[in-house]
Amino acid sequence: MRAIPTLILALVAAVLALPVLALLGAWTQWDAATAQILGEMTRTVLPQYLGTTVGLAAMVGVGVVAVGVPAAVLVTVFDFPGRRSFEWLLLLPLAMPAYVTAYAYTDFLQFAGPLQSWLRATFGLQGRLLPEVRSVWGAAWVFSFSLYPYVYLLARTALAERAPQLMEAARLLGAGLGRRLREVALPMARPAVAAGTALALMEVLADYGVSVYFGIQTFTAGIYKAWLAMDNRVAAAELATVLLALVVVLLWGEQRAQRRLRFVGGGSSHAGSGDARPIVLHGWHRALAWLLCLLPMLMGFALPVLFMLRPLSADWSVLPWDRFLGWAWNSIRLGAITAVLAVGAAWFLAFSLRRRPDWLRRAAVQVVALGYAVPGAVVVVGLLLPVGWLQQRWPDAGVGGWVTATVLGLVWAYLVRFVAVALQSMQAGYARVPRSLDESAALLGAGGLGLAARVHWPLLRRASLAAGLLVFVDVMKELPATVVLRPFNTDTLAVVADQLARDERLGEAALPSLALVLVGLVPVMLLSRALRSERPTQP
Repeated sequence: MRAIPTLILALVAAVLALPVLALLGAWTQWDAATAQILGEMTRTVLPQYLGTTVGLAAMVGVGVVAVGVPAAVLVTVFDFPGRRSFEWLLLLPLAMPAYVTAYAYTDFLQFAGPLQSWLRATFGLQGRLLPEVRSVWGAAWVFSFSLYPYVYLLARTALAERAPQLMEAARLLGAGLGRRLREVALPMARPAVAAGTALALMEVLADYGVSVYFGIQTFTAGIYKAWLAMDNRVAAAELATVLLALVVVLLWGEQRAQRRLRFVGGGSSHAGSGDARPIVLHGWHRALAWLLCLLPMLMGFALPVLFMLRPLSADWSVLPWDRFLGWAWNSIRLGAITAVLAVGAAWFLAFSLRRRPDWLRRAAVQVVALGYAVPGAVVVVGLLLPVGWLQQRWPDAGVGGWVTATVLGLVWAYLVRFVAVALQSMQAGYARVPRSLDESAALLGAGGLGLAARVHWPLLRRASLAAGLLVFVDVMKELPATVVLRPFNTDTLAVVADQLARDERLGEAALPSLALVLVGLVPVMLLSRALRSERPTQP
């Protein structure tokens, strides 16, 4: 009987790791045709995909640092009116999927958009007046203002722990403000900035909506083109492998930065010391602080929402209200199913690791935890490859129909990506449950399922709810896996928004896009509330 949980654990880890394993297994089918395809790709599209992806990632890396670091320094080191409000307002772009931001800016700034039309009509100008939004530079702009909260949040957390105290000590030693910022605050935030930048770049590599909508030749767009347009599984697998290698490099850098961040942030912060108060700003310094904090929130959230509200207020009759409820129901249904399964799997994994922290359970948890870093395009290719092999081997088995004609394949892909989100929340919940409770329960005869149901569940109820909510929101916004694996007549809000935007029906795309933004606001509000509750009180 004791072997059953171990077998279930191994099965869960294998199912969730299958896409990556299948992708690596595709290289075992190397033959002359595969070599010819790889050689042709190396001469033609692969340099373009690599150059565009790396160039876009470099621009976004610079952008998120340039936007996120000043905002984090301002709200932690300095004091000015509105600082408390900016602390959570700067998180709002997390609620905006990057592809929704891209739709909003394109609708407003394109040649036939309201801004250029107004400029031509007002000043008698002709032709294009603004640079083309649908470009690599436009995508870098969108990603920078959509993803800077990763850098801002981690840098703010790192600086809030000890920066005010150390900067005060440096002031007493005669260091000027510029030197204190340059030699005290910024070095402390460097590991956090590196970790946040790596997380933002992983989102860039995993993106599908912005790349396809802007017509940018990135790896993700190339994977779908190779699979769907060229019907070439080998080419798709090879591109997905290169993309996965880039993600692994970023993930290694992020984990290394997180380890350094824990080292830098260790020790007693003495946050309650009255000698370490933020520096009060006056005059033009205060105005500059307002500008640097207000601009990211406007560019990443407020203006895109206003751009989307414009077509809604112009003509309500063109909006697809009759079909909106169906799209919303599909999104909610898939999100709820995945959330329940993800929380169940995460709870089982976390409970197994707590009961017996041996190498097998640690390895299973680490494998599952990597799923969130795997781009949706890689997950799709990794799932469809073994399905294709099984379909060729047993044509009458109907495996392909189960995966592509039902929600099974779609939920499977969601679980591969988002069980890691639930697992992180469950492990954080278990970290707050003392092990002495397990020992006391064992002395009273409670073990196994009894321990989990009667002792752990009441203590982990809030963590489970938070995990389910995070998974639910991520599933609602997921685009690449849903586009390929959704069954017929199972369009979601994300898919419909993408289809309408690509058909240049941006006014109709505003309705499902804004619905996704409203859903995304829920975890952002919870996050800002948690950060406010953890803020140390000043005497």
